[in-house]
Amino acid sequence: MKHFPFKILIICILLPPVLYILTLQTLEVRLQTRCAKEIEEVYIGDTTQLFQGSLKIKDAINRNIDRYLQAKTLFSIGVKVRPTVTTRENSILYPAVYEDIPGASFPSPNNMVAEENYRLLNEGLLVSLDLNIEHNRPLSNVILGLYILMSLAVLFVFYRSSVKKIETEATAREAEIARLVNLEKEYTGRLGTLDRERVALSAEIAQVKNRLENEKEKALQSEDEILEEMVSLEEKLNENVVQQKDQQQEIQALEEKIEQYERGEKKTHKQKDKAAAIVQKRFRTLYKNLVVNDRAVKGFAGLTTELQLKAEEVIHQLNDDPAVVTIKRKVFGKKNRETALEIIFAYKGRLYFRNSKEHGTEILSIGTKHTQSKDLGFLDNV
Repeated sequence: MKHFPFKILIICILLPPVLYILTLQTLEVRLQTRCAKEIEEVYIGDTTQLFQGSLKIKDAINRNIDRYLQAKTLFSIGVKVRPTVTTRENSILYPAVYEDIPGASFPSPNNMVAEENYRLLNEGLLVSLDLNIEHNRPLSNVILGLYILMSLAVLFVFYRSSVKKIETEATAREAEIARLVNLEKEYTGRLGTLDRERVALSAEIAQVKNRLENEKEKALQSEDEILEEMVSLEEKLNENVVQQKDQQQEIQALEEKIEQYERGEKKTHKQKDKAAAIVQKRFRTLYKNLVVNDRAVKGFAGLTTELQLKAEEVIHQLNDDPAVVTIKRKVFGKKNRETALEIIFAYKGRLYFRNSKEHGTEILSIGTKHTQSKDLGFLDNV
């Protein structure tokens, strides 16, 4: 999580459900106001039949509201609405309530029906509406899906940025390791030179001592000169030993730095493995018709951003319709009769896949022109 902000991840996880709930609440309020207004406009309908007494107002209200609810597609994709029409005396006109009233089976005269309709209209009718959007229905699922896609898009942008930073740091780290290795070789060469000089100086001192013992009696007058030469040689030897210790300390420091960079390199490999796991998970989610080999996932994660986009375009085509993909050639395996098909993308990119009855379309390897020999070796051992 060095280059990927943890708080962005938390926000992208929590924000879709929060926005989903707020959107449903806001949409419910607006739809309730709108539907209530539309029902108030159509629930009575044509009053001619009502005043003539040929139709009861209760039957007209039930017929008009039912017709309105059936005509709205919105109510079939997840919006549940329960309208209620009552009189001032709290008599329910909609939904229809059937009561067992003596003589109810006999039709009332038109004038009595007209008077009753007129009385109810003058008394005034109350329209109330209870509307809510149900969960796990087409409308609510589309809203939640849009917010999830937006969150995934934000995560993908940050993921690409993190991968680019990691690749840049890895390149710089490798260059620094190479520089330190060259310095180590240079200092090792100098140390060898100093060792040879020390051996030569030690041999020379031994020769001088032997010469001094042999000629001590013959050349007492030159004793001071010989002693001075010995002192000079011993000083050189001491200087050589000091330089040798300094070189060893520098080599030890360089070895510690190299070890630190190697640990950093191992951490980078772990991050690449983690990125490959994320890519594998995303492929399994997006491309249900494909089987992606682990080597293909690692090869995809090692591509540049531009090549990844081109490679994923080919993968998308293979998932939807493999027939539209342009095949460059067939690659015949050595150990079995199955053949792999080669696809070129972005001039440098190489993708190998095969079709089998058991797994369908299987992507075996993804790489570039530089990794083609390794990829073909992998195909021979599949």
